[in-house]
Amino acid sequence: MSYQQGCLRQVKRKEGFTWFFRYRTEKNGKRVENCKRIGLVSDLRTESAVWKKVDEMGLRAEVNKDCSDRLMFGVLALRYLDAESPNEGVVYYVKKVMIPKWASTPAEDIKRKDVRDWLKDLDYSGPTIGKIKGIMHAVYQYGLFEEICTSNPCSDWRLKGIKSTYRPIPVTPEQTLMILRSLTNALYFTMVFTVASTALRASEVTALRWADILWAENRIRVNKRWRHGKDGKTKSGASDATVALGSTLAHYLRMWKEASPYIADTDFVFPSTKKNGTVPVSASIFVKNHLRPAALTAAVTIPDGYRFGLHNLRHSLSNWLVNKAKENPKTVQEMLRHAKVQTTLDLYTQGDNDNAIAAQEKFCGLIVDQQGALKSPQVVQ
Repeated sequence: MSYQQGCLRQVKRKEGFTWFFRYRTEKNGKRVENCKRIGLVSDLRTESAVWKKVDEMGLRAEVNKDCSDRLMFGVLALRYLDAESPNEGVVYYVKKVMIPKWASTPAEDIKRKDVRDWLKDLDYSGPTIGKIKGIMHAVYQYGLFEEICTSNPCSDWRLKGIKSTYRPIPVTPEQTLMILRSLTNALYFTMVFTVASTALRASEVTALRWADILWAENRIRVNKRWRHGKDGKTKSGASDATVALGSTLAHYLRMWKEASPYIADTDFVFPSTKKNGTVPVSASIFVKNHLRPAALTAAVTIPDGYRFGLHNLRHSLSNWLVNKAKENPKTVQEMLRHAKVQTTLDLYTQGDNDNAIAAQEKFCGLIVDQQGALKSPQVVQ
């Protein structure tokens, strides 16, 4: 079929006048008219607002997937998703960020400068913008491999200034203890203790079932994460692994299992009691209502508007193990399940002033002995 723009139509419905997107498909050699509901006219007052919504929904790209005319970026992107079956994060950025902007633009007409200017205007952190550029690069590489496009506007250039300025708020073991003492709910207490001692991500700890607690092996299996209301793949291949289950953590998990109303192998370790255990507890609601207030009570400094959550406990464990406990970074890398030790050191371990002072004193001690034999020159008046 040739490329189709589709058209808009207002239809009177019970809830009020409603916008519909009309398009055609072929079935048994015949053209068939189709329509998709877009939204109420009262919410989308102009056609330009409706077309923007159509592209956000990826409809024009979807109906033109098999188009033999000039290739639009939206069509190329959806073909890439179908062929490569990427993870949910990639799907999100393609459908929610790229397609709304570029769906109806011919893929060959998008130039490097266009991509650069668009990326600079996105309201995302530096690393996320770098990730979006990488995904768009992969879309075009797929097109080059399939010989349906001839160039890649994301190749052979770098976007400057995309490093993150985010610095996680560290939580000391003493503050963690105070947080735990303030949590009177056994579920919340055990979940925080589990994250603090294993560095599990929020999506990983909420996805745990009792079958994942390998008591005899002293391990906890991490092979999924809870995302968008369902189980999904782990963040990366390195994340699909096990974490240590020491005797102290095992003790608290056993105590919680004795108290929990949901203890079958398939039950969530940290279930939502409001949902009768059918889903895990909401990490975001827990952080807002319980963890953040508990952290403030424990004298954790959290500036207004600054992010703070279970992930801070992950950073804090890494930071303490490397700087204070002097653990081998390779061991900490394995605990956090990072693919590269550099990620552990660069992003999850902050500089420690005590270490810096000790290092400085060690060097100065080679120059100045303990009796202060080296004297500073007298100031000439």
